[in-house]
Amino acid sequence: MKFESAEVKTYLVSLQQRIVAELERLDGMRFSSDAWQRDKDDPAGLGGGGDTRIIEEGALFERGGVAFSHVSGARLPASAARPELAGRGFEAMGVSLVLHPRNPYCPTAHMNVRFLVAMQEGKEPIFWFGGGMDLTPYYGFEKDCRHFHQTCRAALAPFGPEYHARYKRWCDEYFFLKHRGEPRGIGGIFYDDLHEPGFAASFALTRSVGDHFLPAYVPILERRRGLAFGARERDFQAYRRGRYVEFNLVWDRGTLFGLQSGGRTESILMSMPPTVKWRYDWKPPAGSEEESLYGDFLRPRDWVNEA
Repeated sequence: MKFESAEVKTYLVSLQQRIVAELERLDGMRFSSDAWQRDKDDPAGLGGGGDTRIIEEGALFERGGVAFSHVSGARLPASAARPELAGRGFEAMGVSLVLHPRNPYCPTAHMNVRFLVAMQEGKEPIFWFGGGMDLTPYYGFEKDCRHFHQTCRAALAPFGPEYHARYKRWCDEYFFLKHRGEPRGIGGIFYDDLHEPGFAASFALTRSVGDHFLPAYVPILERRRGLAFGARERDFQAYRRGRYVEFNLVWDRGTLFGLQSGGRTESILMSMPPTVKWRYDWKPPAGSEEESLYGDFLRPRDWVNEA
């Protein structure tokens, strides 16, 4: 099956540049660029490099990262999805971002799109795409949730009506903290191992997901960034950010793949929020906005079709 890695790389670099430019417009602060390259004698046998764009202590974003990476290696780590490919040579590239606004009424957002090829001498290379986006609010607004999910559906609509329902359900199931029995946020879409439609269709779907991130997230930021908040809201935001850390370090496949494959730790862990709190067996006050987040938002809902 024919595919073109260079075409994917060109798109991913352009996507990172477009997203960073728009986020800089919103915040007013420039992202710093941390371009990196693997040493040719890397002990993990990895080659390649990337560019990690970071913003910290901005007017809107307390911390955020938009990273492009393109790496290759001699041995693909074991994967639950494709255990038979463990040990093959591989090439992986993608754009991954996590944005933590300062205002607790602005949700944290995550998006990534990625492409991976597994190679073995004498056998045809095997490729697949993956990605998605999800939203993690600290204070819930139904209008924002509907808008985010409607935009996710619009990203997938040109490729068939079955994709959104499947990828939304996959997202609900994936971004779930099994040890807590609760979702990380209000979901979005998630997919992996996409190859069956062929390279062109799989790549087109992945481009559409990447291109719809800004339309999904920016209107929410613009609506909520001016809302007044105080110490209580910041305290709850820090507590809920702890769930974000727990998911990324315990369950997230991308984090585990990066660390197990000898990836660049600073870039892998750029998703960590800057301020986090944990409490023992804390419960939100009855009737509070914080309780509403748990009861009304942190559960699977059909946001697109609800009246």
